[in-house]
Amino acid sequence: MMMKRWKKQAGMLLGSALLGTSLLVLPAGRAEAVDAWAVAAQSLGVLAAYKSSLASILAMGNDVNAQVASARQDRQENGLDDNEHDVRIVNKVMQQLVTQGRYVLKANSLPFIWGVNNSNEFNASCFPTDYISINRALVRGLECDEDELAAVLGHEMTHGIEQHSARNYAKAVAQYYGMSFLNMDAGLMDWNKLNALASYSIAKNVTLPTEYEADEGGFYIMTSAGFNPGGPAAAMYRMAYYLTYETKNVLEYQDLDEKNKNQENFSDHPETELREQRLAKMMTDYGCGHVTVKDRKNVLIDGQELLTADWTRDDYDNTVENAYYTAGGLAKAFHDYDSPDAWNFRPDGEGGVDFLDDSRVYAVLRDAVRSRGLGSKLEQMVRAAYAGEAQSGARAAMRQEEAQREASFAAVQQDVQAADAKAVKKMRENGDAYSDYGMGRQALWEFSRVFASKNMDDEAESYVMRGRAKAVEGDYVGALADANRGVALDGKNAYNFLNRADIYRMAGNREAALSDCASAKKVDAENPFSYLISAEIEDEQGNKDAALKEYQAFYKLRPAAFRRIPPEYLQKISAKDYKTWQKEKAEQDKKKAEARDKARKAKK
Repeated sequence: MMMKRWKKQAGMLLGSALLGTSLLVLPAGRAEAVDAWAVAAQSLGVLAAYKSSLASILAMGNDVNAQVASARQDRQENGLDDNEHDVRIVNKVMQQLVTQGRYVLKANSLPFIWGVNNSNEFNASCFPTDYISINRALVRGLECDEDELAAVLGHEMTHGIEQHSARNYAKAVAQYYGMSFLNMDAGLMDWNKLNALASYSIAKNVTLPTEYEADEGGFYIMTSAGFNPGGPAAAMYRMAYYLTYETKNVLEYQDLDEKNKNQENFSDHPETELREQRLAKMMTDYGCGHVTVKDRKNVLIDGQELLTADWTRDDYDNTVENAYYTAGGLAKAFHDYDSPDAWNFRPDGEGGVDFLDDSRVYAVLRDAVRSRGLGSKLEQMVRAAYAGEAQSGARAAMRQEEAQREASFAAVQQDVQAADAKAVKKMRENGDAYSDYGMGRQALWEFSRVFASKNMDDEAESYVMRGRAKAVEGDYVGALADANRGVALDGKNAYNFLNRADIYRMAGNREAALSDCASAKKVDAENPFSYLISAEIEDEQGNKDAALKEYQAFYKLRPAAFRRIPPEYLQKISAKDYKTWQKEKAEQDKKKAEARDKARKAKK
């Protein structure tokens, strides 16, 4: 599900690739004829290509403007899903994943943003900028199931966390260059065959392993956020069903020929049944090895059958999903609770036994057990399972694996906190850019990392910029407290006054904002933004003459930025630039009209 649109942008001939041993084997005679210095130079060229590509894409992935552009591009190419229920469910799931899931982003990564587009392809993707694009067809193909969506979106988050898009593309560049160099020296095959071989090597040796890694990472993100551990395996089954029986897109169709099962194909994604099996095994391990699903319908505890799942819908055989959700509820309880007493087994008032609580994650399990009258049987099996853990060591093994993951998280967190001053400055700039876009939550996320860092390069500016982010979120008291502290620490930085002016302006105190603009002018009379902000505030207050004077001062300092001056003032300041603005506006209006016509035709 990763990077479909990004691959098209970055170069379709490359996809993603392996930096390492080539699949080509040179004949001995031709190999000896290759000049040693030429081979060395080619090797250095491959390494340079890899490093250059990686650096460029990682830089893009740490640029707020590029992230916002990713979302805008997605909207322009695919439109927005206008179904409010789709969007509400995705927002709910993503918000739970990003706020409650256990993960750590690298120092040069941005916080996640996302959108639901109107594409009819069953897909989701994570751009190098940590923008997650979710297609309408995927949301509806998974029938807005929260646990299955959490599995898919956790998978995409892992692509972003591990920077797979950037690293795979950089390796693709290196792989392709390396194979090309060898072919130029050895002349082994025509270029069409070389492209096919490179694409196959890329798919199998680079992209495919990262898909497995994303499956695993997504599993632990979604389970740590409180979703059902059976969701990922259920999502794989539902995905296979959709691609076989429901999709109307011939390019998505998946043939369930028995001969093709349990083996990899040419695709850069693993076969769905193999992924389902791997994710089911993760669910079992998550529940201390107690819970398994046999034949996709029988739910077992320590090898003994508790129940057999069946249909609960008329329009679709959801037996498999019910089996995984039943087992997932058991696995979560075994994982979360260290004793059977914590399951809260109790009389249900109807002669049976109730257990756990009524949270959504246990709903399928509790319904299945209660409808069959298996509460007493479940209690006996659960107590026996815990009793056997001392001998099997299952819980200790599970906790040890969790401790290892926590150690990995801690190591990444330490790296982030130890980032050098240049990296911390970029975090602060990213935070301020988010404030410019009105994205206060993301801005404050960046500033939390700035203030947790050991190498903050400008404390005063950091306080004032964080104050501006708080103001974007509506916390004007906290915003001014931060801004006042920053100005007190450094009153010689004009931008500290300008940021505080923006806070006053957002809070509705225009006089205080103008006063701070005046202070900024005293510190640096050549800073154009002092005049721009003053002009905007004067215009807001209806002081046209004062606004014109400030815009004239701004234009004198930054004539190339004339597009930031409203046309009624620009006409008086520069007739030439006003004509340019008129021409550009007419072109933009024409494009918008064409886009509206195209959208209307598409709906018909």
